[in-house]
Amino acid sequence: MNIIPRKTFGELENFFNDDDWFFPVFSKKSFDPDMDVYETEKDVVAEINLPNISPENVDVWVEDGLLKVSGNFSEEEEEGEKGKNYWRREIRKGSFQRAVRLPSEVNEDKTDAVYEKGVLKVTLPKTEPKKKKGKEIKVKEKK
Repeated sequence: MNIIPRKTFGELENFFNDDDWFFPVFSKKSFDPDMDVYETEKDVVAEINLPNISPENVDVWVEDGLLKVSGNFSEEEEEGEKGKNYWRREIRKGSFQRAVRLPSEVNEDKTDAVYEKGVLKVTLPKTEPKKKKGKEIKVKEKK
């Protein structure tokens, strides 16, 4: 299972690729939403910043101890948009994907996701860790 790496210095890597790199403005070439994951007594909670993204365009998936959030966003073309001569255009359309390993075992069936004011809050109820059975293996001597 692949985990999507977070490019901490992604904006810095693209600094000199920007048309006006001599200005102290970083260019956003992709959307990589910020995510906070924390535990309460009963739950694991993930909060993801997804401003101006419709909840219908967001997918949340929990599997094998991973929380995956993906989706896409697009610019809405307004009337009269064709006549505009942009000097700089940073609002982009595209997709995003984030995955994070969860700190404890959760009940996937009772997971809840709520989108409010640009923040997606995923609440994952904790479960008791599954006790793994062990088996003693007798060592034989080869003659």
